[in-house]
Amino acid sequence: MNKLIDKLIIFVFCLALYLTTVDNVLLIAPVLVAIIFSTASSYLKEGPVTAVLFVGYVVIGFFEPVYLLFVPLLCYDILIFQYKWLWTLALLPIIMDFTQLDGPSMVLIPVFMVVAYFLKKRTLSLEMLKKDYHALRDTTRETALQLEKKNKLLMEKQDYELNLATLTERNRIARDIHDNVGHMLSRSILQTGALLATTKDEPTKEGLIQIKETLSEAMDSIRNSVHDLHDEALDLQVELQTLIKNFDFCPVKFDYDVDSGLDKEVKYCFIAVVKEAFSNIIKHSNATDVVVVVREHPGLIQLVVQDNGTGTKPPDGEGIGLGNISDLVAALSGQVNITADPGFRIFISVPKNE
Repeated sequence: MNKLIDKLIIFVFCLALYLTTVDNVLLIAPVLVAIIFSTASSYLKEGPVTAVLFVGYVVIGFFEPVYLLFVPLLCYDILIFQYKWLWTLALLPIIMDFTQLDGPSMVLIPVFMVVAYFLKKRTLSLEMLKKDYHALRDTTRETALQLEKKNKLLMEKQDYELNLATLTERNRIARDIHDNVGHMLSRSILQTGALLATTKDEPTKEGLIQIKETLSEAMDSIRNSVHDLHDEALDLQVELQTLIKNFDFCPVKFDYDVDSGLDKEVKYCFIAVVKEAFSNIIKHSNATDVVVVVREHPGLIQLVVQDNGTGTKPPDGEGIGLGNISDLVAALSGQVNITADPGFRIFISVPKNE
């Protein structure tokens, strides 16, 4: 657009000079030829063809000097060109002192060429600045996207580490309660039972019985609390990674894509399924590669355990472990599909509890 405006300005100057120079203003052939040559130069990529058009127009100017009045318009495409100093050919007719052009025209044509040079230089500078601006904008946008992605990964890692630290602390608390308070209560219950066995005084025996019952209730309450803490602290991903780490029969590829929290029943079911699948692979398979996938969908959780071996599935009637898998999944209202051709594959889907 800037080049079009520049050429329009130069064309107006040249046309004004043309109208004040020629005797027959109805002679429009030079105007049309100049427009045609200039348009062709504008739409062609700068190169040999553009140079040929310019040289051809200058040659026409040798035979019809009036065409030289529009040379600045053609010079616009040649100035700041890869073929340096080619534009000086336009000065040859003027240097040869064509008598068909008056003095002012001989002066204004070089002046208009200088104007064309500065307009072209200004336009190229603007285009370069625009190009640099777009490159900087794209680079900035790409950097912003990369930073956003890294920040997201950092936040996810931070949330994971925070959740892992919370689960670890819950496990520690549950372990401390079990090892310390639980053992002290167990010892107190045993001591109370021993006193009951040796005490003959009935009022004292009644009191010891009540103490023993109270201690037993406290022991049951602590045991339930410890189990609840352990169940909440159970991290399915960590547990499966531990199983995979201890499975040295063949390499295992693990894909875990779950964002929401899972019920403890689902966690224990998946852990039991993976344990049984690994055991079945070791006993019956010649697999060299195993894939374990846990993926969350809008309405369900899927578990897939698959290997590339043969003969993994035991004959009918011998798959007690596989029957247990079916029972575990059925208890969660889920679906299980076990196939052995090609390779052993357990596909389980369990509905999510919203």
